[in-house]
Amino acid sequence: MSDVRVIIQRDSEREERVVTTGTTAAELFPGERAIVAARVAGELKDLAYAVADGDEIEPVEISSEDGLNILRHSTAHVMAQAVQELFPEAKLGIGPPIRDGFYYDFDVAEPFTPEDLKRIEKKMQEIQKRGQRFSRRVTTDDDAREELAGEPYKLELIGLKGNAAGAAEGADAEVGGGELTIYDNLDAKTGELCWKDLCRGPHLPTTRNIPAFKLMRSAAAYWRGSEKNPQLQRIYGTAWPSKDELKAHLEFLAEAEKRDHRKLGSELDLFSFPEELGPGLAVFHPKGGVIRKEMETYSRKRHEDTGYEFVNTPHISKERLFEISGHLPNYSDGMFPAIEFDEQNYRLKAMNCPMHNLIFKARGRSYRELPLRLFEFGTVYRYEKSGVVHGLTRSRGFTQDDSHIYCTKEQMAGELDSLLTFVLDLLRDYGLNEFELELSTRDPESDKFIGEDAEWEEATEALRQAAAKQDLPLVPDPGGAAYYGPKISVQAKDAIGRSWQMSTIQVDFQQPKRFGLEYTASDGTKQQPVMIHRALFGSIERFFAVLLEHYAGAFPVWLAPVQALGIPIGDAHVPYLQEFAAKAKERGLRVDVDASSDRMQKKIRNAQKSKVPFMIIAGDEDMANGAVSFRYRDGSQENGIPVDEAIAKIAKAVEDRVQV
Repeated sequence: MSDVRVIIQRDSEREERVVTTGTTAAELFPGERAIVAARVAGELKDLAYAVADGDEIEPVEISSEDGLNILRHSTAHVMAQAVQELFPEAKLGIGPPIRDGFYYDFDVAEPFTPEDLKRIEKKMQEIQKRGQRFSRRVTTDDDAREELAGEPYKLELIGLKGNAAGAAEGADAEVGGGELTIYDNLDAKTGELCWKDLCRGPHLPTTRNIPAFKLMRSAAAYWRGSEKNPQLQRIYGTAWPSKDELKAHLEFLAEAEKRDHRKLGSELDLFSFPEELGPGLAVFHPKGGVIRKEMETYSRKRHEDTGYEFVNTPHISKERLFEISGHLPNYSDGMFPAIEFDEQNYRLKAMNCPMHNLIFKARGRSYRELPLRLFEFGTVYRYEKSGVVHGLTRSRGFTQDDSHIYCTKEQMAGELDSLLTFVLDLLRDYGLNEFELELSTRDPESDKFIGEDAEWEEATEALRQAAAKQDLPLVPDPGGAAYYGPKISVQAKDAIGRSWQMSTIQVDFQQPKRFGLEYTASDGTKQQPVMIHRALFGSIERFFAVLLEHYAGAFPVWLAPVQALGIPIGDAHVPYLQEFAAKAKERGLRVDVDASSDRMQKKIRNAQKSKVPFMIIAGDEDMANGAVSFRYRDGSQENGIPVDEAIAKIAKAVEDRVQV
């Protein structure tokens, strides 16, 4: 047998090795159980791949991003095999890995029940223990159609091979471009075929390489994501490199579920989604209204202190406005359909920027007015499909804290620098402290983006330099820019480590051009301003939801709808606490008294459930001494605090924006 030379690349280390022809990638890494695949010339390969002369090979560990995807895709195959063993009539859709897990779609007569999922998971454990081998083989379109004649959705995927449509809804994981491949699950002892699936791969060597998994839930899903296609049943699962990691993930999910803003919004009486309004449209209840008002009031003050000017614009306009801005040809899918009256088409406002351009254009502008910073709490309406509407975080009607800054090119760098600093400082004031930045740029191969190359390069570089000054991680997002310009997105982590996209800052040379915006420069010439788009919260509703989950409903004192609740030991102490509350309200504090007929301990439990920061308790001794007792959220208590001192204590907590 002849020898072949290969290069093994591990991080920055390169090792040249001579092996015999037919050596597999697995044989290059004997005993290294964490390695589940190999990257050869940038392409992922199974460990059964026979190396070729000159190959540069990088091991892929199961805990890496690629390794996790391979683990989860392999687990999806095991789940599909288990389903077809238990439900032989089930037809296969697709089964890609997703963040933290995987799913597989099935065409079955009846939706899966929780009991079905338990049976499927048990069958998966049996398959996992069998140690079936994942074996790749190349096939032709005709042979694949013959083999998979009973799988109509797989036949459709074969027809999509290599087309752009083939990547829809995870189909790329099934077929991809180029050669067509099938993966067989082979019996560990006899090599007999146990199951097969159309798939690009790669996969783990055997089912025994799946350390830990769990099925999570089932849901309806349209084939390839289109409402025009049949509705299938989707099973979601998760898989991890160890049982400890699976346990940690499940604990994380349990904590996230407890923090779900939709659940807390109902429990704390903050907001609701009345069926009569339709999906994605919320109403805020009085307590939620208090929090929202405090959020807006503080933001408004900070903007006023920084030189912003407040404007207001209508919720509807002639359709022509959005044609001028470029939104209608580039963003029509996200807008509600036209409303026709007075022989013209009107549109619900989906974005505020075109109307702010009209404010700038309403009269002549001088360079002396720039930078001009316009700000609006502007309510917009976007048509989100029912399947993606999710509480306050993905809704159809929401209010943006939207600003548009018009400046000269010479002012642009300084404006971006101060703007990004302002954004991060304000987010910190609301209790978010861990950030990274994402720079979204255009895809030069796409026709989605408008404008000249030089304009995009200048705008992108200005954002990059502003980001560099913040000393935060900067993550590239190629192709993620808006059609009119690049953007920086602030990603903030919450209390349990989840990342949320918050503020966005976009540089736009295109809309000023499309609207004919200009100012008179110092030399008397007419110049086009640079336009900077900025939404700090993203939307008030979404930011409300993020904070609600971040604090698990226990808002800091300054945002809490009820900052302190008076709890009398007996009925005789109610008037005393009502006087306390009245005095506190004179200081602008939100203090109530529970004068219900409930026993004191129940009142305390109710206050704890409502996540009130301070419980103010009073009995005979307190009344005699002109004092009260403080009980905190954690159950600790401080007794005998004079009334004026107690009110000052609450006021100080509000002023300092503390979490108690």
